[in-house]
Amino acid sequence: MKFTIHQEDINTSARTGEIITDRGHIPTPVFMPIGTRGTVKAISPDELNIIDSKIILGNTYHLYLKPGHELIGRAGGLHSFMNWNGVLLSDSGGFQVFSLAKLNKVNDDGVEFQSHIDGSRHMFTPEFSMEIQQHLGADIIMAFDECPPGQADYQTVETAVERTTKWMARCTNHITKNHGIHKWEQTVLPIIQGNIYPELRQKSVEELTPFAACGVAIGGLAVGEAKSDMFETIEQMDELLPMDQPRYLMGVGRPTDLVRSVKRGMDMFDCVLPTRNARNGQLFTSAGIVNIRNERHKEEFVPVDENCNCDLCKNYTCAYLRHLLNVNEILGHRLATLHNLTYYMDLMKTMRGEIAAGTFDDWSHNYLKTMLEHKGM
Repeated sequence: MKFTIHQEDINTSARTGEIITDRGHIPTPVFMPIGTRGTVKAISPDELNIIDSKIILGNTYHLYLKPGHELIGRAGGLHSFMNWNGVLLSDSGGFQVFSLAKLNKVNDDGVEFQSHIDGSRHMFTPEFSMEIQQHLGADIIMAFDECPPGQADYQTVETAVERTTKWMARCTNHITKNHGIHKWEQTVLPIIQGNIYPELRQKSVEELTPFAACGVAIGGLAVGEAKSDMFETIEQMDELLPMDQPRYLMGVGRPTDLVRSVKRGMDMFDCVLPTRNARNGQLFTSAGIVNIRNERHKEEFVPVDENCNCDLCKNYTCAYLRHLLNVNEILGHRLATLHNLTYYMDLMKTMRGEIAAGTFDDWSHNYLKTMLEHKGM
């Protein structure tokens, strides 16, 4: 994997660039839809291509439990299994082990946990996380890390930082000795931890950036900390992380947060927000949030967003989408998901264009002034 910076904004840390993998090129800043179980919920790979998505995520924890990483490996990897020709990134499974699994027990060797599906017992180690991800065959894979909760105390976070460093070394050692079952390159990204403690964040950066071949992830944010603390940490990461590598801010996904994070030098983003909120009837638009299930939309025979070019806004009305979602029709989930992801893809494209034109600072100021008035944006 390679990364090239194309333009840098003169007033902020925003920049445009391009990530080059064996499977494709990704313009940055980029938002990556989440395909937890081998699909972005409610839409097909063809529809992802239509909205110009270049990269999506797969989830190690969920795909390990069902249908199993070895089966996916025999299918030719996750790309082939789900018929996705774009770039794939797989997370390490660490976040889900700590947040979803029951009765997890962590030590320096790894994490023992109970499946949230059937209660069966499993053990994730750094080596096993790498083995699973090698079978999945994602182009970008994440090192196994310990992600403490947002309100964790200093000592707990310090232990997690130290353990994450040890686990990174073990991930690297495994990848070096075991080249996997697929022919294409898989690039491992370390994950910076440290919660909102500046000295622990700095320690994590110093210990993990030597492992970064092309790209660094920032974990442990958007997990319950104050928004001001989150952005102070992002600013610190902008100062400390290598300029010539892509910065992946994990799990941060509200539109205004994306704009504020791009201003602070972040390049890659993922979040369940646009897809999950779509299925619950919350739509992101050029005028702010639309809660389509509300009674006020019952007889609105107009598009959700006249400035949007998605299938929903070109061909259907607010009233129709409200009806579909209220009677739980699958088409409603599909149209709403396409709309929200189109909004996100267009937002990233707009930011890339504004950075290239040298107008990002003014544009972002106006966008944030307007959208921060809308709760949820």
